[in-house]
Parts: sequence; structure tokens; C-alpha cells
Amino acid sequence: MDFSDSPEEAAYRARARAWIADHAPHHLADELAQMPLFAFDLRSEDGVAAAKRWQKAKCDGGWAVSHWPEAYGGRAASPIERVIWGQEEGVFARLAQPFAIGVGMCGPTLMAFAHEDQKRALLPKLASGEEVWCQLFSEPGAGSDLANVATRAVRDGDDWQITGQKVWTTYAQYADYGLLLARTDPSLPKHKGLTMFFVDMKSPGVEVRPIAQMNGGSSFNEVYFSDVRVPDDFRLGAVNDGWRVSITTLMNERLSATVIPNGFEEVFALCRQTPGPHGRLIDDPVVRSKLAGWATIAAGLRNTYYRTVTSLSRGAEPGPESSIGKLAAANMMQETTRYALDLLGPEGMLAGSGELNGGGWFQSSYLRSAAMRIEAGSDEILRNIIAERVLGLPGEPRVDKDLPFNQLAG
Repeated sequence: MDFSDSPEEAAYRARARAWIADHAPHHLADELAQMPLFAFDLRSEDGVAAAKRWQKAKCDGGWAVSHWPEAYGGRAASPIERVIWGQEEGVFARLAQPFAIGVGMCGPTLMAFAHEDQKRALLPKLASGEEVWCQLFSEPGAGSDLANVATRAVRDGDDWQITGQKVWTTYAQYADYGLLLARTDPSLPKHKGLTMFFVDMKSPGVEVRPIAQMNGGSSFNEVYFSDVRVPDDFRLGAVNDGWRVSITTLMNERLSATVIPNGFEEVFALCRQTPGPHGRLIDDPVVRSKLAGWATIAAGLRNTYYRTVTSLSRGAEPGPESSIGKLAAANMMQETTRYALDLLGPEGMLAGSGELNGGGWFQSSYLRSAAMRIEAGSDEILRNIIAERVLGLPGEPRVDKDLPFNQLAG
């Protein structure tokens, strides 16, 4: 397999590198490099404002969603060009975090199910960072079992009245819109009585409560809906066909999750620069053996992602294979950050304790890494998907599959 650039790809890379050199917020580079996993609190300035400026600059330059159709803010770039851009953007990609859900999950769902006027109205603002989107799926009683959502949507003339609670909603505190999965017919089996909507997060009756996380961040939120009115025009797909719509969102979510951090580059750099008993940590054969194992997994994750991108370039849709990368990367992130803390000893317990340990990056990221094994599909759910839909193994017994949802709830 040859990963070297073709002449056309090399030219594209040179253009991307030159544009980043001229337009990136280089004054934030060091701070972004030390930003904890999925955190978004800059010390020097407002993080959301900085993110929106960078997203707008990228969009104006044709880089933000280059793989999207031109009518929606992109320029129909090839998948390999998308990969090259990601490689070159480097640390500045962390400024794209508030838009990851909108660009990676909500946007593809809108393209598949919204009508044309909605696409032209909503997608360019999403691409430019003018509007932030979130994903209103998980609930206190329906996390890994998404089909078990209980948030209700009741038809009232030309509107729907939404009542219920969502949880684990990333960046909801910044969101202008959200994709919402709600139950419209509880007399049907749980997968068949759902409908997908998009919701104006500034609507009366919407309340967002950030959740304090143990690493000090608050990217997750509870969202309450108290008789929120949503026009039927904001419905995506047919009534009671929301599960099919949600699959589009979930497949794109797991595709996005295949490029989540896995901690290898950071722990490798730590071992190269940190003194050990006999030189640097990397000179210890036990440490080198550990790093070698993770290097193999990191290469596998990278090549699996490239294979997926190649498949997409041939017209395929994101499939269940993306679950493999997410499962491996999330587990690896927890392992690498935990090992880094072991190597650092007492210093590893301190957040922001100096440059040598990444300014507390490993401590904060380890605390956040547990969530990675739950979000975008828990380990158990992903293993079932891989077993049943990738390997073709027999499915687990599901005694509730054909029962009406209101019987399950009772």
C-alpha cells in the first residue's frame, strides 16, 4: 500500500499548508496543544468565539467542509483531499470541536432527509460556524438502547408538542439547533414508533443544564423539553420512521469517532522527553515494548480510516465497520493516558503542573477517557454491531423487539 502523495495530492497539500500558514491563529497553538481531551475553555480568550472565527475563515477559504456539495458550503473535494487537510490542520483542528457534531453527524442527516429549501437555508450556516448544532438522542433511561427513548412528540395541528428529557448532549449550551429523536406512537414496537425532528434550541420550553465532569469540563448537558412546539416542517423523514433516519446519524457519528484521539502521539512524546532511571523513559525496553504495541494499533486505526475514506470515495455510505475504529481508539485512549500517569508518578496527579507532563493533559484526558467508551455507542453495543453486522454472527435474543413500547414502559 503506497501512502505517498501523487503530484496532484502534493500540490493540494502545499496549498493547504500555505493557507494555514497565512490564516491560522498561531498565537493559540501552544494553548491548543495542551488543551485537555474534548475541553473547550481557552485561558487567553473566549473559546467559542475563537472557534467561530476559525470555522468562518476556513469556510471562506473553501476548507471547512470541502467534501460537501458547493450548494451547501463545500466544493465537492475528494475524500483524500479531506484526509490531507486533516493532516495539515494539526492542532488547530481542536478549534473545530463545537462544530464536530453538526458537520459530522447533523449535516449528513439533513442532506439525506431535509427538503431542498431547508438544506440551502441551514447547511451553509452550519458550514461557516454561524450556527452550532447538537444531537438530542440519549436519555436517562435510554443511553446504549437508543430505541428506548421516551421523550414524547404529540401532533397538535401543524405543530408537534415535545415533552421529555435528554442527557449527555454535547455542546448543547452553545447550540442553535439540535437533531431530536422522539416517540410519536407508543403503541408500536420501540424501533417503529420514533420520529426525527430538528429543533430550534432557543424555543420556549427548552432548558439546557451543563453537567460538571470529573475532569473539570462541562461539555455534556441535560436538556429538558417542556411542551416545546416544533413545526411539522421540522420533521426529517416520515412519521414513525425516525429509527431509519437515526441510523444515518449514528453511522456518520461512528465514522467521525474513528479519528478521535487515541493518546499514542502524546505518550510517545512524553517518553522521548522525560528522564528515566537509565536515560530517557523510551530507553527502557519495557516502555519501548508497550509503545510498540500501541504503535501497531495506531497504524491499524489510521489505515482502517483510510480504507473507509476510499470506500466513501466510491459512493458507499458509512457502515458498521466504523464501529471497529471507535471501539479500538476509545479503549486505547484510556490505556495510554493511564500508563502515562503511572510513568509520571505523583506528578501525574497534578493538573497544570508544568510543561514536562503536558500541563496536566494526561490527568485530565484520563478522567475524560472513560466517557469515550460510552459515547457514540458503548463498548458492548459496538461489539454486538461488529459481531452481527460485520462478522455475520447470530444476533442476541431480543424478547422486547416486537412488543409495543407502552407495554415495556408499563
